[in-house]
Amino acid sequence: MDPKPLSATLGALLVQRGWNQDVAVGGVIGRWPEIVGKDISQHCTAESFENSILVVRAHSTAWATQLKFLSPEIMRTISAEVGDGVVQEIRVLGPDSPKFTRGKYSVKGRGARDTWG
Repeated sequence: MDPKPLSATLGALLVQRGWNQDVAVGGVIGRWPEIVGKDISQHCTAESFENSILVVRAHSTAWATQLKFLSPEIMRTISAEVGDGVVQEIRVLGPDSPKFTRGKYSVKGRGARDTWG
């Protein structure tokens, strides 16, 4: 058997295992600033991809709203990068809310709930 280039072998393995779409979307997440542009990427991050849904987290509610309006354009760009139908939905999430389980605002025990009932 003759030696083959690594890229050809790796490409065949990706197709054989059905990983080519996952790898392509992983490339989208890794190259998020290049795909959506510097301005948008400073205000949101691509978090995950599962079941053809790309989850994007915005750093503010204003940017979450803006991203919902920009989603069709972002979908077209992603489709050009990885192929049609790979990403079928972009789910935009707002910023994480602060958790008060620790720190100066935390309350031991059940807190205010223990006065009911």
